[in-house]
Amino acid sequence: MKIRETCLSGLLAMLVIPAASAEETPAVKEAVEVSAADKAQEQAAEMTGIPADLLDDPHVREELAVNEFTAPSISKLFDTLQFLMPLPLLETELKLSERMPLDRADLAIELGFLIADGFLVVQAEQLEKVEDLATKLTKYGKALGAGDRVNRHAASLLDSAKRKDVAQLKKELSSTQRDVETELVILKDADLAHLISLGGWIRALHVSAVAVDKQFSPERARKVMREDIADYYTESVAGLEPRISERPNYLAMRNLLAGLRAEMVLKDGEEPTPAIMREIREQSANLVGLALERKQ
Repeated sequence: MKIRETCLSGLLAMLVIPAASAEETPAVKEAVEVSAADKAQEQAAEMTGIPADLLDDPHVREELAVNEFTAPSISKLFDTLQFLMPLPLLETELKLSERMPLDRADLAIELGFLIADGFLVVQAEQLEKVEDLATKLTKYGKALGAGDRVNRHAASLLDSAKRKDVAQLKKELSSTQRDVETELVILKDADLAHLISLGGWIRALHVSAVAVDKQFSPERARKVMREDIADYYTESVAGLEPRISERPNYLAMRNLLAGLRAEMVLKDGEEPTPAIMREIREQSANLVGLALERKQ
């Protein structure tokens, strides 16, 4: 898109149709910006293999060079949940051990679960739980070497919860993932960035599957049956370094993810069914259990 050509077109329009130019110029400018953003999103998705709607702001990803550290945004994973209310929070309550994991891979995937839980709490407007969440995020961030970055967001989370500023809470949670990812870029540990995102997706998938199973409709089911996302994470787990990917729980996760992906594929004209949704719910629960198995 050439800005100079756009400006010349706008000038010509002003000379030919003066009355319309003032109204059309902002519209043209907005269209150009949207088109450029969409193109950047498509290019980033093509380079990383990440489904386009799971990429965060393209300008942020550009700053990170859209490299092997880039992972799907947990905030984007949770965009779907607004269509699946009410959320079964009690039935899917996250229960992590009070003892911090010693292995960095376990820390990363559990941090993904915690960030995802933050979006759940905010979506359900259970803002009284934000303080405990902020404390846990701080501990996990420090253990991963991103303590200073996470501390700033934890303080803002508490302030936003007091003001009941839901939009800012979501923004801070999203920024927490991005800032930890940035720190991992510096430390050259791409696997941990992907594990944070994987943890967030597994948490989102399980809650979504339970919500749809309890109140089934084909339209709600389609929000969960994203074979492209399951396929991405299947390959992501396979691409982890051997010390992680060859752990028994990760081998089992990879097989389970491949099965989930197959379950989510519908033939032309085929509709999602309650039976398929029950299977996805069961397998997502198994996936949660495997993801939270810590290294002995």
